Amino acid sequence: MKRLKLLNIVGARPQIIKASAISRAIASHFSDRFEEIVVHTGQHYDHELSEVFFDELEISLPHYNLQVGSGRHGRQTGLIMERIEDVILTEKPDFVIIYGDTNSTLAAALAASKQHYPVVHIEAGMRSFNKTMPEELNRIMADHASTLLFAPTNAAFKNLMAEGFRPENVAPYDINNPRIFLTGDIMYDNSLFYAGLAERKKKDFLEKIGLSGDDYVLVTIHRDMNTDDIGRLTSIFSTLRDLSERNSMAMVMPLHPRTMIALRNKLPDLYENLSDHKLIRVLRPVSFLEMILLEMKAHLIITDSGGVQKESHFFSKPCIVLRKETEWIELVRNGTVKLADADPKRITESWDYFMNNKESLQYPAFYGDGKAAIAILNEITEVFRN
Repeated sequence: MKRLKLLNIVGARPQIIKASAISRAIASHFSDRFEEIVVHTGQHYDHELSEVFFDELEISLPHYNLQVGSGRHGRQTGLIMERIEDVILTEKPDFVIIYGDTNSTLAAALAASKQHYPVVHIEAGMRSFNKTMPEELNRIMADHASTLLFAPTNAAFKNLMAEGFRPENVAPYDINNPRIFLTGDIMYDNSLFYAGLAERKKKDFLEKIGLSGDDYVLVTIHRDMNTDDIGRLTSIFSTLRDLSERNSMAMVMPLHPRTMIALRNKLPDLYENLSDHKLIRVLRPVSFLEMILLEMKAHLIITDSGGVQKESHFFSKPCIVLRKETEWIELVRNGTVKLADADPKRITESWDYFMNNKESLQYPAFYGDGKAAIAILNEITEVFRN
């Protein structure tokens, strides 16, 4: 029986990690059904993406690296489209898999659908309802160029229905008659897998930075809305420093290069104060496994990252989000994530709530059973073999 050829499209480190769940499931359960070609657009240059990175996470190197690099949204998206189109026409896949909401996601969706190759969107239906965010536009447009859409949560599935996608559609499926599924989140699959890997490979990491477990707050900040606005940046870091001192609670801050540069250049006195603070560990970016370990062992997580919000739930950790909105609205409704924006009052109130109520919080299985990749590949097999 001929195997189905798929192009697995990634553009940045988080997407490489997401795609690894599909790759592992193919290797363990579907090697006789799929031929996988991994295409890395090179959207984000990342010094971490060396062979050491792939070896550590037990991921195979991509078959293609398009080396697009960073740039303005339009130029970058257009360049990715051009180079992905060349790969598609060379490989002639049965379908193309995309993830999430990057420019690579949008570009691959457009390039494939315009050449009449079916698009499979994993993490479909996610909405922040803020179209000033480039990611929101990418999500929406990628969904509407897709044939199969895999929603990670009930909320995402309902968002698709609200936009006209019908779960009662029947085969044959195509861009005009798409199929939507609720499968759970592949990042939950990954978190379970990489938690064990982190415990084995990075067990001494916390000790090296002077911590044990449950005795620190993890802080990650990288979005330009926070790093490029000196008022927000000052408000966030001053408030976090004050909370650390008030509660004698250590804070670990693995800072994104953008955040580090903004602090050094715009707020040098505050940066020096944070760097010299006895309770605060300002770190350069950590590896994915080190980040997983930090999340697993933290008392509380404070972030502006969508992925870290989800991971906080996977590891049963309360989370304060330094944004006005989030795609993961079920976590806010559940009370384990609080939106604080850059407001000192809201950050402080959220901190106090979690410090006083941490033991009573519940973490329902919003994201499935940790076998989303297998469910996705089973559904793809049914659709494309018919």
